[in-house]
Amino acid sequence: MTLLTEADQISQIAFGFMGSKALFAALELDVFSRLADGAKSAEELAAEAGVHEDRAMTLLTALAGMGLVSVSDGKFSNAPASQAFLVKGAKYDFGDYLRLQVGKQMYPLLDQIEPALKGELSDDDTGSYADWFSDPEEARLYSESQHAGSLGPARALAKSLDLSGKTKMLDVGGGTAAFDIVLCGKNPELTATVLEFPNVAKLGREYVEKAGLSDRITYLDGNALETEFPGDQDIVLMSYLFSGVPGDSHDDLIARAKAALKPGGILLIHDFIVEADRTGPALAALWQLQHTAFTPEARSLDAGWLSDTLSEAGFKDVGVRTMIPEMTMLATGTKA
Repeated sequence: MTLLTEADQISQIAFGFMGSKALFAALELDVFSRLADGAKSAEELAAEAGVHEDRAMTLLTALAGMGLVSVSDGKFSNAPASQAFLVKGAKYDFGDYLRLQVGKQMYPLLDQIEPALKGELSDDDTGSYADWFSDPEEARLYSESQHAGSLGPARALAKSLDLSGKTKMLDVGGGTAAFDIVLCGKNPELTATVLEFPNVAKLGREYVEKAGLSDRITYLDGNALETEFPGDQDIVLMSYLFSGVPGDSHDDLIARAKAALKPGGILLIHDFIVEADRTGPALAALWQLQHTAFTPEARSLDAGWLSDTLSEAGFKDVGVRTMIPEMTMLATGTKA
């Protein structure tokens, strides 16, 4: 962590929302996908996107200032990161996750940060994921965008985790089964059960069917905080679950996961987790703050607390390591 010393560094934080909206607008207009095959002028891009040339130039200039595109001889090109991660159809594209979930659902919630911190929000203001996902359209928007955002960490987990000999996995709050599709795809003996709200499960079954894994990945409709976990599991996975539920539910989730595991089974907790000394990472801390606007009772998870809690719950070989650099960590523990 580097402490700030200059006024312009504070301005960068204060005006950061402008950069976010510029990125979301560019994704909405398919700017990066339109530049995927080569450089274009503002005039050419404006014609393709159906906007005024001056507006296109203003947006492209902002994107260039942030390093998302380059400019040479009046033509704009994608930066390497934009080409790799923001072009539709690219292997590691997560543009829809940013455009839909972050831009359209999470971003507006930030207006509730101050009253949430002061304890001034009512249940009608905050709701819960159960309330949110009871609306089929909200469930669809969140889940489809989250699917794109989960594929990257799922691939990273598949590369780093040896699941040989493991045949049964329970994915608690597993959304549209991005982790399950990737892990089952790499491990032919693995089967998975995904516990999810009904409207999300309905969408998830479509993703599973499209992946050709309906015989190995099944859904259990329910609420993770209320539904009984099926037992005899080799793996229990909870990804982005702890940050979206009240902090006082964490101990119970860990205990129920342990009860569902076979001896020697593995618990995996993937989430926005900060270092034990609470110096960052900044992105993980900001995501935790964002969740406060929707779930004021959410706990700010740190690696030290989570490691100690898993050990106290009776897990052995406990470890916490980085998953998405600067953003998420993976906690692991084995049932004795």
